[in-house]
Amino acid sequence: MRKNKIIVLCAVALSGLLFSCQKVIDLKLNNASSQIVIQGNVYDQPGPDTVRISKSVNFDSTNVFPPVSGANVVISDNAGNSETLAEIYPGTYITSSLQGVAGRTYTLSVRTANQTYTASSTMPSAVTIDSLFVQNSWFAKDKQISVEYTDPANITNYYRLIEFINQKQQPDFHTTDDMLTNGEKVTYDIMESDTTLVPGYKLTIWLESIDKNNYTFFHAASLNERQSASPANPPSNISNGALGYFSACSVRKKSIIVP
Repeated sequence: MRKNKIIVLCAVALSGLLFSCQKVIDLKLNNASSQIVIQGNVYDQPGPDTVRISKSVNFDSTNVFPPVSGANVVISDNAGNSETLAEIYPGTYITSSLQGVAGRTYTLSVRTANQTYTASSTMPSAVTIDSLFVQNSWFAKDKQISVEYTDPANITNYYRLIEFINQKQQPDFHTTDDMLTNGEKVTYDIMESDTTLVPGYKLTIWLESIDKNNYTFFHAASLNERQSASPANPPSNISNGALGYFSACSVRKKSIIVP
């Protein structure tokens, strides 16, 4: 079974700071004809931030995703800031000075082949990881990672967690909200499906605070990973029929060594 790959892009791919690599999502797309795929993030960290543009392929086609070059890509915010991104590789566009600020709404505009695609995302405030620890799993002899954070009260929050083991990003999706935990201290357990945790391994967790539209996208993508039938495409927040997503999110991370 073949899959289209949606790549969650690195916010600081060239800076070597917080985001030295990013999440690769094996996303099954059910599309009969080639469509434009736009993937981009704005983070509350030093950039550059990245937008990648490509063409999709059919569900049963070879995993070759033609990049889209020569597009006009602009990110602006509701504080009056705007930046045109530079294309550094075919289909890969980066910012030079933009850094996200929680509470601001960011708008992406992509113009290519006489078509314009737009998306907006409001950046939530960051939520800090209180603690990170390893314990025995309830369901097996393997270990699991437990992430503790305190959900802010009186607002609705959506999260995506990304796991790294020895700096290698893990393939699973982790999305959650605070429907049942608003204002509470939360313990989120990450069960290991493919990797056995060995003493001395370095574990890193990113806790991303995302908006509702992007939570819906990533949650649907995680469901697609579990089904074998031809899936529905995750609901994009990008206009004009484009696939993919544009996310303005804040992120905090924490690392430990497996005891």
